[in-house]
Amino acid sequence: MPLKIKKQFQEVEPKSRKEWRQWLQKNNTQSESIWVVIAKKESGLPSITNNDLVEEALCFGWIDSVPNKIDNQRFKVLVSPRKPKSNWSQINKGRAERMMKEGWMTAAGQKMIDLAKKSGTWNALNNISELQLPADLNRAFSKNKKANEFFNAFPPSTKKGILEWILNAKTDETRNKRITETVSLASKNIRANQYRQPKKSTDNSK
Repeated sequence: MPLKIKKQFQEVEPKSRKEWRQWLQKNNTQSESIWVVIAKKESGLPSITNNDLVEEALCFGWIDSVPNKIDNQRFKVLVSPRKPKSNWSQINKGRAERMMKEGWMTAAGQKMIDLAKKSGTWNALNNISELQLPADLNRAFSKNKKANEFFNAFPPSTKKGILEWILNAKTDETRNKRITETVSLASKNIRANQYRQPKKSTDNSK
């Protein structure tokens, strides 16, 4: 489900990868996010691909996040300057390494990579990619075998999302709450950190 973003951002609609790179060369130092409009392949409209968008963004220290549908032919992706403490996914590390090897990486992009390697965010998601549970979550599951069984049966993408959600907790208190919620919901075969449709009220009074 697309996230609702109330703040208005500039929209950019590059017709080619070259045009998108030129925009980044001129504007990569700005702090404001932008929407990048992409046409679907079947539309026949000139456009960059989502892969073009991500690879070039990484070259300049930016990162993609939220996609939103515009119409039947186009969608837009929120692209922002990468935050120094944001974790790197395996797929984006591979993309960045390929861009470096091919000579496309810029000083701005390399700066974010060097910072990530120094801070630990470059490898922070390695265990998640391999679905290795942190020790504190393992301890919690060891006390609730039913929850552990249900959690193990969740799809890999769901488990990765939950593990990253726990990893990204800003405080120990928040982390502990997320672990407790994960185990409690898993015991009922419910996935934590998932959008759930609010229950409709049965109160007919007005």
